[in-house]
Amino acid sequence: MARWPRGDKRCTRHATGGSGDATGAQRDVIPEVCAVAAGPGGLERERGGHAESHVVDAGGLFALDDRGERPALATGNARWEVGSGTRCCALLTQAASVKARCIRKAPSEPLICGTTGESATLTEEEHMRTIRFAIDKVNHRIPVVAGTGSNSTATATQMSKEAAEAGADGILLVTPYYNKGTQNGLIKHYTTITEEAKVPAILYNVPSRTGCSLAASTVAYLAKNAEYVTAIKEASGDISHVADIMYACDGAIDLYSGNDDQIVPILSLGGKGVISVLSNVAPKETHDIVALFLEGKIKESRELQLKALPLVHALFSEVNPIPVKAALNLMGKEVGPLRLPLTEMEAAHQEVLAEEMKKFGIKLA
Repeated sequence: MARWPRGDKRCTRHATGGSGDATGAQRDVIPEVCAVAAGPGGLERERGGHAESHVVDAGGLFALDDRGERPALATGNARWEVGSGTRCCALLTQAASVKARCIRKAPSEPLICGTTGESATLTEEEHMRTIRFAIDKVNHRIPVVAGTGSNSTATATQMSKEAAEAGADGILLVTPYYNKGTQNGLIKHYTTITEEAKVPAILYNVPSRTGCSLAASTVAYLAKNAEYVTAIKEASGDISHVADIMYACDGAIDLYSGNDDQIVPILSLGGKGVISVLSNVAPKETHDIVALFLEGKIKESRELQLKALPLVHALFSEVNPIPVKAALNLMGKEVGPLRLPLTEMEAAHQEVLAEEMKKFGIKLA
């Protein structure tokens, strides 16, 4: 999380690793983790007669299964032995690389059960199992943000409380969709959830999906009056709206880009980083766009942002997460199929995606 609640003893203004950091280092990339949903029978993916699952761990992919095997993950200078697995419920793909984090000192954390994680097609029980599994297996080695938003305030409150009790370091709360609510309703919605959950919360504004947009004045009110509202994922695509939020909040909130094609523009307005889809397939490069900017290497950051644009466009040529799951399968990550109403990527779009991945230097299986 970018910031802990006022008065929280765990850290200073900017948090890293879920604990105090006297350096005030900023978190720059929150990979929105892609999760498998293998059909109406549940989330388990059968392979050779047993269910296999994967979970993010600091820059790599490791497997856990119900046979109690203990695979090891080696990334960068770190190696961890993974505890024996249980029959579990999710396939979570790569977060940002350990090597990049060691170099840049600006770590990343996975977001579980966001849009890219197909949370909309999970039952509440599956949703919470996925969050608990990720928290358990990551085991405090990196912070975990849990997507717990809903268009029902009561449901979002309950899931947020359960995620906090399970050990989530933060929660992501999308605006209510379909029944939407007025700006006053949004204030009451977010205040109710965060007062009950008592864990750092990221607001999520994505009007193209929800039909509901957080006004700059609403964000400012929540940032200054709701103790646990610490950040916002801004995915409106409207840079003028981002500027209005930054002006209205006057430093009271940490703003993250919700669009991979607008990382640098939002950083230029004072944004802290990105909650990213691109980072599933290009974690180091996504990280470096932000890290370079924060180091004052604006030209290098801008060049990398522009270099990534064709790949970003391919990753959004169909509804997210259709393309990113196709991309991960092309990389040999075997993240499985999609749940309806999402369908497999059209062949013509996948061909373009594969070509852009290769141009960007991503190795295909």
